[in-house]
Amino acid sequence: MTKKGQTTIPVRLRKKYKIEEGTRLAVLDTGEGILLKPKMSIWDLIGSGSKFATPEEMKKLLDESRAEDE
Repeated sequence: MTKKGQTTIPVRLRKKYKIEEGTRLAVLDTGEGILLKPKMSIWDLIGSGSKFATPEEMKKLLDESRAEDE
């Protein structure tokens, strides 16, 4: 852990979970520890949205993505 709170994810886990430079991660408190989980992007939803989310969930993801870009 660095002074800025940064850490390194081992390469085998980055490859396994397709985490590459620029991947956004959700940081979740599980009560037992911290869970880092790749955030689903709008690009993940293109062409097969119903497989991943309801229309309401897709709109929420789009709104969150837009807010992050501001």
